[in-house]
Amino acid sequence: MLTVETSLKEAMTSIEGSVAAALVDYTSGMALGTLGGGKDLDLTVAAAGNTDVIRAKVRTMEMLGLKDDIEDVLITLGSQYHLLRLIRGRAGNGLFLYLILDKGRANLAMARHQLRRIEAGLEL
Repeated sequence: MLTVETSLKEAMTSIEGSVAAALVDYTSGMALGTLGGGKDLDLTVAAAGNTDVIRAKVRTMEMLGLKDDIEDVLITLGSQYHLLRLIRGRAGNGLFLYLILDKGRANLAMARHQLRRIEAGLEL
């Protein structure tokens, strides 16, 4: 089992093209852990903003009566992928892993696969 810190380090080292990673509570918008980013990429601001994306999708699914789970949400920018993976299970309710990838270096399918593996091993 991986701690939050170890999980974020694993994401940054094992996923090609990783720029930043965070564990975010979408009920409050707070980042519970961050790694990477820098002066040009404030992960706490990005985490709070992407909280609104998750909340909107959850609300829309409820309004549509969809009885399904969100695996992940992908936002494609000109030079980056932003991957939001909701944590499953009781301990992870209301949390998502947030991964920012360099589009030119990342393999999106492999990143999703690795993030799913990291999520499965995450201990909260």
